[in-house]
Amino acid sequence: MLHLQQFKKYYHHRLVLAIDDLRLSPGIYWVKGVNGSGKSTLLKALAGILDFEGDIILNNSLNVKRQTRAYRSLVNFAEAEPVFPPYLSGREMTELFISAKNGTQAQAEAYISSMRMQDYINDPVSTYSSGMLKKLSLVLAFIGNPSLILLDEPLITMDSASLLVLYKWIRESNASFLLSSHQEPEAGSLKTTGTLLVAEQTLKLVEP
Repeated sequence: MLHLQQFKKYYHHRLVLAIDDLRLSPGIYWVKGVNGSGKSTLLKALAGILDFEGDIILNNSLNVKRQTRAYRSLVNFAEAEPVFPPYLSGREMTELFISAKNGTQAQAEAYISSMRMQDYINDPVSTYSSGMLKKLSLVLAFIGNPSLILLDEPLITMDSASLLVLYKWIRESNASFLLSSHQEPEAGSLKTTGTLLVAEQTLKLVEP
């Protein structure tokens, strides 16, 4: 599903993350590490929005640097603290993502409904609370037919009912997932394939 080769990321000439060779089979992976260890950096690089040295290959064929458009069409990303143009409504954001990710209106409406966002989806995102922004970012991350969905701190600012909805989305999705989190999911909510531990500028895969 995902292959990282000779991956290195520097900030101001300081190495923050290095991965010689890592292959991940399809599944659900938790990305764990202390603050500043490189979890968000890893996810942003995988999403194709951060420069790095080395290669990232999806599905044995799509290189993020050489087939950028095709790669990014199959990789969706929700940031820990999402920021959207304040003058756009939540519905306008979903329409943009439907177009960019080859999704459908019916698909987006189903996600909006299950998160109970109907009352404010037409309002400008400048009026949204942090929890409302988080829900919108998650809806956008599931639009289309992604092979890989990257969720950075998906559990924060979410009420327990919305978390149950998110777990259901993940279980029913055909995509693979990398989820960074400081907190554990509710017991029995998700069956994970493995854990990626980020520490001391490197990453280690731990099987469940």
